[in-house]
Amino acid sequence: MEIKRENWGSKTGFILAAAGSAIGLGNIWKFPYIAGENGGASFIIVYLICIGIIGLPVLTAEILIGRTTQRNPVGAFYKLSQSKFWAGLGGMGVVAGFLILSFYAVIAGWAIGYIIEALNGNFYNFTEATSSAVHFNNLVGNIYWMLGYFSLFMLITMIIVFAGVQKGIERGSKILMPILLFLLIILMIRGVTLEGAETGLEFLWYPDWSKINAQSILIALGHAFFTLSLGMGAMLTYGSYMSKKDSVPNSAIQIVFLDTFIALVAGIAIFTSVFAVGLDPAAGPGLIFHTLPSVFIKMPGGYIFSILFFVLLSIAALTSAISLLEVVVSFFVDELKWKRHTAAILLTLIISLLGVPSALSYNILADFTIFGLNFFDLVDFIASNILLPLGGLLIAVFVAWVWGFERVLPNLKEGAEKLFEKYPAIITTWKIFLKYFSPVLIFLVFLHSIGLLDKILNLFTGS
Repeated sequence: MEIKRENWGSKTGFILAAAGSAIGLGNIWKFPYIAGENGGASFIIVYLICIGIIGLPVLTAEILIGRTTQRNPVGAFYKLSQSKFWAGLGGMGVVAGFLILSFYAVIAGWAIGYIIEALNGNFYNFTEATSSAVHFNNLVGNIYWMLGYFSLFMLITMIIVFAGVQKGIERGSKILMPILLFLLIILMIRGVTLEGAETGLEFLWYPDWSKINAQSILIALGHAFFTLSLGMGAMLTYGSYMSKKDSVPNSAIQIVFLDTFIALVAGIAIFTSVFAVGLDPAAGPGLIFHTLPSVFIKMPGGYIFSILFFVLLSIAALTSAISLLEVVVSFFVDELKWKRHTAAILLTLIISLLGVPSALSYNILADFTIFGLNFFDLVDFIASNILLPLGGLLIAVFVAWVWGFERVLPNLKEGAEKLFEKYPAIITTWKIFLKYFSPVLIFLVFLHSIGLLDKILNLFTGS
């Protein structure tokens, strides 16, 4: 007797859960600093174009595979192709989920730890960003601090996935996402009301095209792909719990809108604050943990806003981590017929064990390297630079060239009849982007991410 598969209780639940998957550390942590390094407004415009060319078409395709098959990534590709090769593509997404969550939870643990740092008022010990950076390095050098918060984050993630799709993931998303939006808007309002905040707004809204080059465009392409959780099976898995009555294109548009809106609001909140206290907007990856703590102590009400910010960061990390664990759990439940509770507990333990060397890469394993990378960076490189771009590329190729639009379109139109009657050109545009533009651009992202693109260009230019 086959166990009835779970599904979403409402369309809103799916949108919030899927948006939560997309809205992670990449929006709150990475997007502001890469925008800061690449000229602000001009980069944002390029990024939005890239979202339209890569993000939306591939997101629609990935959700559609899931909803059509009602299966996990491995089962979905096998059902549509009857091919072990394509089933292996789904398996690559499951492996990516394992790897990404193992190191993602380390950074998420930092965010939780910084809530406690903010509550304890430790940021008031920082007179400048350098002293904040020293404090951060001391914390990540502490084995117990690293492993403790890493384990706590994994436990919270497990509890939500353990409870199931409706009672755990959907209910959690309906609570966490409104809190995230509320906190972010409060922080944005605080930022724009600071003296000197107008400089930060100018930086974000007035383009400086002199800062845009080929490297900036590649970074925008890459972030447009990674920010939507594409290529790892998360959107496919969430799509597999959708009702056939719900519109895939409408859902994809709403997810992209929420993801982009959050990234822009986070940018406003962070840059108005950074400019108001006269710090560098191009501070790089250290912007969140090195620079912002010294920003908060210089602004009125900084104690409260520092706590709110790291609560926000932790929630964003949690909503993404839930989707990563669910990709892995859904495979074991669907294909190997494990009970959800068993899968959630055992897989969390396995991923946590895999994550321990990543957590220790900043202290006792700092000198242990493979190919010049510590364990954290190696796992990050394999998952983010190889598995995800390949996954996204093959999803686009699969839908456009293997599954084929003759079989795809009836499924795409299901639940979206009114949309396509009103805007028939959407289908043609989606087909062209997915068949030609998205695969080529994702392939460039892949070559760039593994460091081959520059070498190839150098061969042709002779430089």
